[in-house]
Amino acid sequence: MRKSMLALAVLGSLLGACAAQAQNKQINSVGITLGSMGNPFFVSLAKGAEAKARQFNPNVKVTALSADYDLNKQFSQIDGFIAAGVNLILVNAVDAKAIEPALVKAKKAGITVVGVDVAANGADATVQTNNVQAGEIACQYIVDKLGGKGNVIIQNGPQVSAVVDRVNGCKSVLKKSPDIKVLSDDQDAKGSREGGLNVMQNHLTRFPKVDAVFAINDPQAIGADLAARQLNRKNIIITSVDGAPDIETALKSDTQVQASASQDPYMIAQKAVEIGQDIMNGKKPANPMTLLPSTLITRANVKDYKGWQAPR
Repeated sequence: MRKSMLALAVLGSLLGACAAQAQNKQINSVGITLGSMGNPFFVSLAKGAEAKARQFNPNVKVTALSADYDLNKQFSQIDGFIAAGVNLILVNAVDAKAIEPALVKAKKAGITVVGVDVAANGADATVQTNNVQAGEIACQYIVDKLGGKGNVIIQNGPQVSAVVDRVNGCKSVLKKSPDIKVLSDDQDAKGSREGGLNVMQNHLTRFPKVDAVFAINDPQAIGADLAARQLNRKNIIITSVDGAPDIETALKSDTQVQASASQDPYMIAQKAVEIGQDIMNGKKPANPMTLLPSTLITRANVKDYKGWQAPR
């Protein structure tokens, strides 16, 4: 009898150890597919992901790839991650809806998938900036500076969820001021400096009086400022979203860029890896969407801003 009880105790101990091990899965390989590694935002995001993954496993393998906003390329990269046997994928979806079949395939292969920066249908969870709030605070700055009256342009961009949310946040604020006239809100400046330059040139040629511009990201804002200088148009308030290194320089220089609602790509990635680790071990977040708050950087406070390239 005592032998039977001892055997049962040993068996119970072994089963307990196995269960504990099953609930302590380790990240061994991470695949990251991002919009463009030519953008410092995504470079910082990749660094944040690798740093957090190494906290869980110093020997983790991290592969960060640039999808270059090409959906087919992103599909191929995810297929490559599946073939390589990664157990965590971070995806900055080129198209939130169209990416779903690739993510479903990854999850069927037993891979945890976390979206970063923008929504991704089929992901286990998503971490991004509160982009609605970012649009709100960037455009509230415009309203305050104009005293609630003037002609404003919303310089739109690629229709990923982050951009749509920023524009919606901006519009919700501008609507509260009946004397604010939105001259244009549907021109896609492609998220780039060149796009911001081209769209702004067209707008300034078309509209004789422009008081302010909200650009959906910093590169577009810098392009818009360049266009205004080329056409000798002054006294335009330009705001945006990102808090990128270039906008720090612009806010400290003689430009018409006045404010940017910040993002923290490093922290987005760190949180995404942390959530991914939890999901792998059966701890799903209460809300699959995690939103990190944005703060407004202006000429008055930029000196105190800890940007994307600050030591971590």
